[in-house]
Amino acid sequence: MARVMVSTGRGGVGKSTFVAVAARYLASPKLVIDLDPDESLADMLGVDLGKSETTTISGLLYEAAAGSGPVGREKLLGEMQSVLRNRCLYRSQHFDLLTLGTKFTVGCYCAPDNVLKDSLAHLLQDYEHVLVDSPAGLEHLNRKVVSDITDLFLIIDPSDKSVKHVGRVQDIIGAVGIRYQHLYIVANHRFTAEHEKFTSGLDGTYLGKIDYDPELKRYNLEGRSLFELPDGSPAVASARAILEEAGYTVSRCN
Repeated sequence: MARVMVSTGRGGVGKSTFVAVAARYLASPKLVIDLDPDESLADMLGVDLGKSETTTISGLLYEAAAGSGPVGREKLLGEMQSVLRNRCLYRSQHFDLLTLGTKFTVGCYCAPDNVLKDSLAHLLQDYEHVLVDSPAGLEHLNRKVVSDITDLFLIIDPSDKSVKHVGRVQDIIGAVGIRYQHLYIVANHRFTAEHEKFTSGLDGTYLGKIDYDPELKRYNLEGRSLFELPDGSPAVASARAILEEAGYTVSRCN
């Protein structure tokens, strides 16, 4: 069974960055899932979904709802596993990528979330590692999109709201019945040594902080893959150390 890693936290704390860096170091076969409608993770991984003719789960549902394109409603419901793999799964040498996408119609993200939730058990059988980049907030937890987690990484910034968010995450997980083996706290680059003292009162295992790296910021602005960052990058090196502290065996994707 796959080891399932979920990165969660408030908006802008560095969830996608952590997943992108982890994806370059964890063993294949691995599946990266982007639950964030912002769809920034593909850019961080150097993936152009349009050029690869890979659609998102929301895009697939839009085709079915509109009754046009290669996917019909009956086919979608009757052959979801094969359709999802053939249309939505981007495959590469180093990882596979599945993207939720932007909202396919008026309303919430319930439909694409449910499609992914119903398909996840089948997908997990094909991978050693599954890395999930969550959207900001708590809604994805309420929907139990991923309900059986090995390692829950809660990324925080040095703010009262972020610290309180840790407690809210744990409350919701307990209320809806999400299972996890480990809950890890990771500080983002804005933490100072003084700020880190506050992590001792949090209910979870604190693993350290992601170090500041101006090159990472430049790569994101230029839309470059974080796989191209050197191993000596402060952000990359600190994220790798955090993965090792959590018990992962890390090796560089070549």
